[in-house]
Amino acid sequence: METIKREKNGRVIFTKEMKKDYTILVPDMLPIHFEIMKYVFLNEGYHIELLQTAKEEMKQLGLRYVHNDTCYPAILVIGQFIDALQSGKYDVDKTALMIMQSGGGCRASNYIHLLRKALEKAGYSQVPVISFNLSGIEHNSGFHLTFPIIRRCIAGVIYGDMLMLLSNQVRAYEIHKGDAARLIDSWIEKLTAQFQKAKGYTLKDMAGNFERIIASFAKIPVNRIPKVKVGIVGEIYVKYASFANNHLEEFLGEQDCEVMVPGLLGFLMFKVDARIQDIRLYGGSRAKLALATSLLNYFKKVEKVFMECVDKSRQFTQLSSYENTKPLVDGLIGIGNRMGEGWFLPGEMIELVRNGYSNIVYAQPFGCLPTYVCGKGMIHKIKDLYPLANIVPIDYDPGATKVNQENRIKLMLSVARESMAAEG
Repeated sequence: METIKREKNGRVIFTKEMKKDYTILVPDMLPIHFEIMKYVFLNEGYHIELLQTAKEEMKQLGLRYVHNDTCYPAILVIGQFIDALQSGKYDVDKTALMIMQSGGGCRASNYIHLLRKALEKAGYSQVPVISFNLSGIEHNSGFHLTFPIIRRCIAGVIYGDMLMLLSNQVRAYEIHKGDAARLIDSWIEKLTAQFQKAKGYTLKDMAGNFERIIASFAKIPVNRIPKVKVGIVGEIYVKYASFANNHLEEFLGEQDCEVMVPGLLGFLMFKVDARIQDIRLYGGSRAKLALATSLLNYFKKVEKVFMECVDKSRQFTQLSSYENTKPLVDGLIGIGNRMGEGWFLPGEMIELVRNGYSNIVYAQPFGCLPTYVCGKGMIHKIKDLYPLANIVPIDYDPGATKVNQENRIKLMLSVARESMAAEG
């Protein structure tokens, strides 16, 4: 085993030497998005592997090494990491873990320290943990988020958003089951092949790919009989990760619903915008302000290309731009509320209602105070403003049963079907 380099606080540094032969494990939150982005790092010489194993025992494993008052996403991710290290599949002396940090005050920034403590308790203190962040929180000589990598990751995010948006609007109506899933796999293969040739990243490349992707999904044979339309919102990890929400999208599909899950780009814009506002209000580095402003402007350009391409097709629906979501929360919650999902969470709920997805599952993880306040706390007010809103909050934690969660969702769907029948 090579010499482990540590900082004064004991943190193991991921070095340049480690990059050559270490496997980096990443929790798979968004299967389409992360599968595409994985190739960005593979092409840069990193050995990335997505953790897709999701076993019930991982929850208990997480609880063994993390206090049970810790937020649910932290318990799951830490349990998944330790399960992988204990599986025997990986050489623990040649394995690193990667976790995302938003730079804010919520768990996305702070449970990296819980993970390191858990690794030490489990006997894996030699395993480096890499912070994936745009805030300069931690540095590793063997891992750098360069501008080209960031730009290509953004492309991966927006392609993932496009494939998720279109497939969800086709899957519920496809005549030949599996057509949408097969098309997703085909496009992931095509896009990652472009990435290997350093193509597919420019705005022009993305616009061309978007048009071809939309045209391909429009060709899938469908039978568009009326169905209950359901939106999914919530804390970022539980909202997207099937491991965390007990395969919520799959369950809603089994209930014969069309599902709308807002894309990841809007959330990223929200987090970058929050950083800009914080610096303007409270002071900070001018260089970081300039960088964040430049990044947000680039996000807006990518979003504009995305939306213009979808608008050309009458077959598919999309939610509003990030900037057009802000006014929707006027009088409901201040846009200065930026902890966790902040004002953006009720903004997404309103967006869904206004676009025909008035039935909403709000995924609430245990231990996440910001989403309780900005999510659950806003439901009654949203219903006052939008009487058609049919929102059910579902709690996800190690002690919650899947049967109880699904029964509450079924009750919401029964109300939705009654409303749909009444409308004729």
